[in-house]
Amino acid sequence: MKRSIWLLPLMALLAATALFVHEASLLVEPGRWADVIFSPNVPSMDEVILFYGVFPRAAVALAAGAALGLSGALLQQLLRNPIADPSTLGISAGAQLSIVVATLFFPEFLDGNRTFVALFGAGAAAAIVFALAWRRAFEPVTMVVSGLLVGVTAAAFSAALTLAQGEYLMSLVTWNGGSLSQQDWSVFQSLSIEFLVAAILSALLLRPLLLLGLGDAGARSLGVNLAGIRFAVATVATALAGFVAAGVGLVSFVGLAAPALVRGLGIRRPVLVVALSPVAGALLLFLCDGLVQYVASSAGETFPTGAVTALIGGPLLLWLLPRVRTMELHEKPALILKPIPFHRGLPVFALASVAIVILALVVARNGASWIFLDIGQVADLAPLRWPRLMASAAAGGLLALTGAILQRMTGNAMASPEVIGVSGGAGLGFAAALTFWPMGGALTQLGGAGTGALIVMALVLAFASRRHLPADKLLLAGIAIGSLSSSVLAALMAIGDQRSWQILAWLGGSASTATAGTALLLSGIAAVALLASMFFTRWLAVLPLGAPVARALGVSVPVSRIVLLLICGIATGAASLLVGPLSFVGLIAPHIVLRAGFVRAGDHMAASFLLGAVIMAFADFGSRTATFPYELPLGLFAAMVGAPYLIWLVARGER
Repeated sequence: MKRSIWLLPLMALLAATALFVHEASLLVEPGRWADVIFSPNVPSMDEVILFYGVFPRAAVALAAGAALGLSGALLQQLLRNPIADPSTLGISAGAQLSIVVATLFFPEFLDGNRTFVALFGAGAAAAIVFALAWRRAFEPVTMVVSGLLVGVTAAAFSAALTLAQGEYLMSLVTWNGGSLSQQDWSVFQSLSIEFLVAAILSALLLRPLLLLGLGDAGARSLGVNLAGIRFAVATVATALAGFVAAGVGLVSFVGLAAPALVRGLGIRRPVLVVALSPVAGALLLFLCDGLVQYVASSAGETFPTGAVTALIGGPLLLWLLPRVRTMELHEKPALILKPIPFHRGLPVFALASVAIVILALVVARNGASWIFLDIGQVADLAPLRWPRLMASAAAGGLLALTGAILQRMTGNAMASPEVIGVSGGAGLGFAAALTFWPMGGALTQLGGAGTGALIVMALVLAFASRRHLPADKLLLAGIAIGSLSSSVLAALMAIGDQRSWQILAWLGGSASTATAGTALLLSGIAAVALLASMFFTRWLAVLPLGAPVARALGVSVPVSRIVLLLICGIATGAASLLVGPLSFVGLIAPHIVLRAGFVRAGDHMAASFLLGAVIMAFADFGSRTATFPYELPLGLFAAMVGAPYLIWLVARGER
């Protein structure tokens, strides 16, 4: 190992220390710091802020970073997976959702029980992820895909619940971003004690944990209780993530980065990796927080530190992705389905569409019960209801069509605009349009969202093609970019200006802003996208067979991908403006129609489009009536159906 490599952590330490000294010296000269700490005299306001704000914040950054670094190192060693950490396994997001729910609905219980609430959410998320991956022997890609999807789902529910409770809005947004601001030493005291206990337990578990690296048979022959050790290590790692979430909120990817940085220094011995990861995590979070405070004092913009650390996670995850081993498992034989002509399904779709229209226009709630509107009431409410119904159906059709195209183009049954990172790219484009063209209106936002979706989709496929990644890792690359996009949006929301409200409303998704003009525009885009995709049914019939077969049959793979990407990018950008980044319609609709027998490329896309339109139209009806007089976000209501179906697919190994 070259000694020059150690200059990097030394320089990082010096930079973090310099940033801390700069921030603290703005309040009190360094020469007076000892007097502030030890002097019994009545302090000035600047000295109070220094002692109870700046000093505890630095201490909390070090303690939280150390806890997350240790958690990530334990999970990576346990699962033999270099991209495992509380963020990628959904543990931190589970703790976040639990605290958001308790804040909104059980505030009395949360007071004094925040740590218990965070541990409950973290433990529930970890249990779901471990249960999903158990059937595949905790295979790395399955583990992380399950964790990231559980985490994305939990984060979406947190955003939707936050949006629905305006009185808690900005405090929850800031906390969700991982704010390290402190008012006293209580958080540091609790975090340091919790980390110390966890470190002692980790030291006791380290030897049997390392023996797990010999394989199950070898570890069992040496007397290791496999189930007991795995449960104990997972419990310690999950608890550490829960402690940090309870203290400072959601701080992402430090547990992923810390062990990677240690290994990047040339350290390979597992004992040293586990021992030094807390040091690397503490240094990383300390440095990031110093940069955040420097930007805040220089530019006047304040970002939660957790959102900034998440910017590290996406690129780091992509860098580590080719190093993830893929376990060869025996798959179930694919289902052999009898093709059904599309015209046979038309009566079913027509009947469902009529039923949805009747429900949307005739049925309502008065706050106590369901009622049927008379002719006059229907006529009065129709101008308000038909635009949102048409816009929702068009958005659902676009997402489902995109999902069908992506699944056929990539050969990955789990690909969809929500999962492969395309919706996250649409969010970045939407945020860019709000930032650079704030007065641009709906067309500018549509263009930004479509461009962002197209760029991210192209980046994911280009990255996968260059690295020759299999379908599973293509999915993981998309989720990594989606996580990066989410962190950027979280940082922008934390600023607290008008963009924050618009981005947060977009994350939840709502059809309440749909007008006759926007509904007709979105429907026109949907019709054009469906018609255009029908011209490329041969490509979509051949591409699932693989690039060599496609070239042998005369299909230009690069050209076909570019054209199909263009359709998917525009469709996703347009739909995401209405329903937000998460609905799972793009995933579940193609699966359902494929299992129903619509296996030919053209039939598959047309049936997916119609089913997606029906699902999203029903979601609009449910979102505005289920909790009347309050309205649920449209994307959240659709995700209530999609998330359980997604978990079921992963549990069955169908990906």
